Amino acid sequence: MSDIRFDIGSLHAAYRASTDIAEVIDTVLARIGAAGDPGIFIHLATRTELLEQAEALGPFDPAAKPLWGIPFAVKDNIDVVGMPTTAGCAEFAYAPARDATVVARLRAAGALVVGKTNLDQFATGLVGARTSWPIPRNAIDPKLVPGGSSSGSAVATARGIVCFALGTDTAGSGRIPAGLNNIVGLKPTVGALSTTGVVPACRTLDCVSVFALTVDDAYAVFSVAAAHDAADPYSRAVAALPLAARPPVLTVGIPARADLKFFGDASMQAGFEAGLAALEALGARLVEIPFGDFYATADLLYEGAWVAERYAAIRDFFDANEGTLHPVTRKIIGGARSLSAADAFRGLYALQAYKARLAPVIASVDLFCVPTAPTHYTVDAVLADPIATNSRLGTYTNFVNLLDMCGIAVPAGTRGDGLPMSVTLLAAAGRDGLVAAVARDLHAASGLTLGATGWRQSSARPVGASAEDGTIELVVVGAHLSGMPLNGQLKEAGARFCRLARTAPAYKLYELAGQTPPKPGLVRVGSGGAAIEIEVWRLCADAFGRFVAAIPPPLGIGTIELDDGTSAKGFLAETAGLAAATDISAYGGWRSYVSGANAIQRQLESVPSN
Repeated sequence: MSDIRFDIGSLHAAYRASTDIAEVIDTVLARIGAAGDPGIFIHLATRTELLEQAEALGPFDPAAKPLWGIPFAVKDNIDVVGMPTTAGCAEFAYAPARDATVVARLRAAGALVVGKTNLDQFATGLVGARTSWPIPRNAIDPKLVPGGSSSGSAVATARGIVCFALGTDTAGSGRIPAGLNNIVGLKPTVGALSTTGVVPACRTLDCVSVFALTVDDAYAVFSVAAAHDAADPYSRAVAALPLAARPPVLTVGIPARADLKFFGDASMQAGFEAGLAALEALGARLVEIPFGDFYATADLLYEGAWVAERYAAIRDFFDANEGTLHPVTRKIIGGARSLSAADAFRGLYALQAYKARLAPVIASVDLFCVPTAPTHYTVDAVLADPIATNSRLGTYTNFVNLLDMCGIAVPAGTRGDGLPMSVTLLAAAGRDGLVAAVARDLHAASGLTLGATGWRQSSARPVGASAEDGTIELVVVGAHLSGMPLNGQLKEAGARFCRLARTAPAYKLYELAGQTPPKPGLVRVGSGGAAIEIEVWRLCADAFGRFVAAIPPPLGIGTIELDDGTSAKGFLAETAGLAAATDISAYGGWRSYVSGANAIQRQLESVPSN
């Protein structure tokens, strides 16, 4: 069997080095055989069909087709023409007339569909054990559940059978299986990826999700697949901008320690604390947030409106074929028959109240970090108590789509018993790039191998945004730096952190007098100046114009030379505004000056008065 690594960068490097696509296809098929797991796939493309897909790609051209020759799998509630869609129920099977929109976009980018993967029936479950086919085996420990509902997609990815796989996520189905199989699970902003051609669970909440071995790969797939789809009334235009560096200072909300739930799993609790320590080492400031309202929101998902929505999605089939459903699935969805419209509205009203209460909480931090799952369960434990175990697995996932948040599950370490530890980073809708940027660095810091493959992480860094993406660089030197009081203005303008840098040694930095909040002024002096630490952010042209227009005197925008020989627009101060200002150039930057001034103030406050 070929030892080719199945991540996008490695596979494209192999193609450049003259690896034939037929060898890659044979490697996929060999790895499926070596896995010896009949539960992963419900339908597989034949070697001939895969070679036909490859032939249609034309010559290797990753510029035109960024996923050229990349094998992927598709959860079997997402349509792939030429393959039946079963949604995990053999009697439901139909032959789709066309690819789901997201599959079509990935094929157009050069990706090869290997097959359709197993799932919790009708995407109802987080365990992976509610299927008409054999239960897929967890890639890390076969005694454990693989997680659901996107079980087969996660296991196929973790075993290195495919480079990535599509899942869906309504209650956590794109995150729980990732966490339990030591891989990345990207759950985008609701509507960012079209659900046209996806068998609905809760249509108002459903997301197509991406499983991959690395954050870079998951985000690359997201970037290709994300687009507004007029055929999907829930589709939204969410910008999938290039994956940039994370801001050096971030405020991360975590559940208050008193609110954390691990259901007696001390190893998972210790693993989560280790993950938080790793975040702090990356410069995150952790803030404990009361989590009662988040848990209460999560409880709504299997009450009233959203259970009724699952029933509405397959009502005709359910009523005519109730006996063919998995017993647990039948019990959950069938429970909607006793619900009334009043019950649905009661749930909608409750959700709106929680949204209103939690909106300022979500806005108060840059992102959240929660355990992906509170514990691991064995297959035997889930089969013995399918409802309670499933409910517990959704502790930190069920509220996310209800509150219109995006997220990414990322491996963060190994527990004391050798099982995988995963955390999920969450943020408000549209901040997919931010959570991915932080997740990338957190995964790298873990030093973990990828999935169950034993492959080491690559040390390559992503290429940042370029001028070709239509954005403009902005140099910030003071109160707009990450973690500083006015940084929120940049975020509200849609700015993205690009990089840390220093000016050319031709500037002086002053603390301006009479500014609230305190602000510095950067002045070009030529000879005798210093190199000042700055941050470079990027904004689209319209946002840049609005942002610049709101800058108050004595600050303005000019061209700032950087120590790498480049230049960018940024904050400069008028010399007329330097009256009573203090030269702080010796500190090398505003952040260092503020830290030093705060340290001095703390020392003064600690001196007892006479």
